[in-house]
Amino acid sequence: MIRYLLIALALILPNAAQAEDHPHAPVAVALYSDNVTPHINEGVRNFESNEPVEFNDPVRIASISKLIMALVTMRLVDEGKVDLDADVSDYLGFKVRSPNFPDAKVTLAQLLSHRAGLRDKAGYIIPLGDSLQEKLADPEAWYADAPPGEAPFEYANLGSPVVATALEAATGERYDRLLERLVFEPLGVEACINWIGCSDDMVSRAVALYRHTDEPARDYPGDLPPDCSIPVAEGVECSLENYVPGTNASVFSPQGGVRIGMIDLAKIGQGLTRDGFLSERSLDLLLTVDQGGGRTKGQEFFCHYAMGMQMINRTLNRCKDNLFAEISDGIVAIGHSGEAYGLQSGLWLVDEGAGIAYFRTQAPPPVGGEDTGGFTQGERDLIKRARELLATKQTK
Repeated sequence: MIRYLLIALALILPNAAQAEDHPHAPVAVALYSDNVTPHINEGVRNFESNEPVEFNDPVRIASISKLIMALVTMRLVDEGKVDLDADVSDYLGFKVRSPNFPDAKVTLAQLLSHRAGLRDKAGYIIPLGDSLQEKLADPEAWYADAPPGEAPFEYANLGSPVVATALEAATGERYDRLLERLVFEPLGVEACINWIGCSDDMVSRAVALYRHTDEPARDYPGDLPPDCSIPVAEGVECSLENYVPGTNASVFSPQGGVRIGMIDLAKIGQGLTRDGFLSERSLDLLLTVDQGGGRTKGQEFFCHYAMGMQMINRTLNRCKDNLFAEISDGIVAIGHSGEAYGLQSGLWLVDEGAGIAYFRTQAPPPVGGEDTGGFTQGERDLIKRARELLATKQTK
């Protein structure tokens, strides 16, 4: 297997004006191959406590959580618990159908690759106490003009609760426990989803997310356990004691709710090609990149997409995915990006045998609005800095 030299970056890098307001914005960088070598560690976890940030302090990584969900799925494929091409209705116990195409099945492969025809127009957060089945019955949740599998690529968060719930139904295990059993524990990382199961120590080290307006967004003091950390319907108790696996895994926010430090996230990147973690067949399926959204208006950021895996920098003419513009040496990478609550993040395996895991917060929305997609200049500058650090490290 290819050995990856991964650069673990935990970056909160505000613009110049914000840096003057918050001179202790956290920055941490670690370089490693077999062993982690901390490189930079500056700033604080949040602006209330002024506690210094450490190399592996946990942060909400947003949509990189979808890549981790894909790993869980493929591990269950290897266990013989799920079939990528089976009708998810068979797992869930109710029909999952596009209203205009009642005979077309919906599969895990379609959902993971965003080709099931689902859309986020109906919303994708289904709180504890609400019904996933009712959400999927809403015509607004579906592309109207083509059946699942033939619908154009459309990046949809709603597919993640469907996948996670199907995995629960197939195994009888809660989604958070599947993550721990199949990914976190085998790879030796400390992580959790929506803070469920995280130690008190890990919660105490949470990195707060702030928007570019300085408004606290997530995981700031007062937004952490013991306060409720899952979406809950009005009048419903914030408790998973009576939760039945296979009913509504949206409560775990599988589309974006993983909390993990960058060193541990990079270990997940290493695990992709670790002997025995995935079968060769599952790894091949996971990394088989489809056309994605390259030919769909508004989806150019996801120009090439596999099952929970995004390929960037493959073609630069029509795509909005050039993360390595400041380096310009033909780098192609596969992994996943994340953006939410003022955070930008990424986990990427690079075709020259290196990898990178990073996040930054207090990031302004993309120029032109939230739906324009594409990496920001701040992210490209961050990658350039990381590359320079790596070059310096290698010459010593």
